[in-house]
Amino acid sequence: MSRVCELTGKGPTTGNTISHANNKSRRRFLPNLNDVTLISDVLGKSFKLRVSAAGLRSVDHRGGLDAFLAKAKDDELSVNALKIKKEIAKVQAAA
Repeated sequence: MSRVCELTGKGPTTGNTISHANNKSRRRFLPNLNDVTLISDVLGKSFKLRVSAAGLRSVDHRGGLDAFLAKAKDDELSVNALKIKKEIAKVQAAA
């Protein structure tokens, strides 16, 4: 399972661990990923996604999963999130 947020594309970054003696060794900063179930208001279904804590705050800020996916860039989304976005767009276009 990759350590990448399905909604924001946030992944591991690298940096240095610096000791008291100023020795530097490489380390990884991993995103705070959580398995969450998000509900689509348009589709009336729930979806299990692996989302970072910051991504979850962004979803809440934009007003839910549907609004977040409408504004999200396709290159940041995972394959599952893209499928959900296309389903939502299809239902909204038909309505």
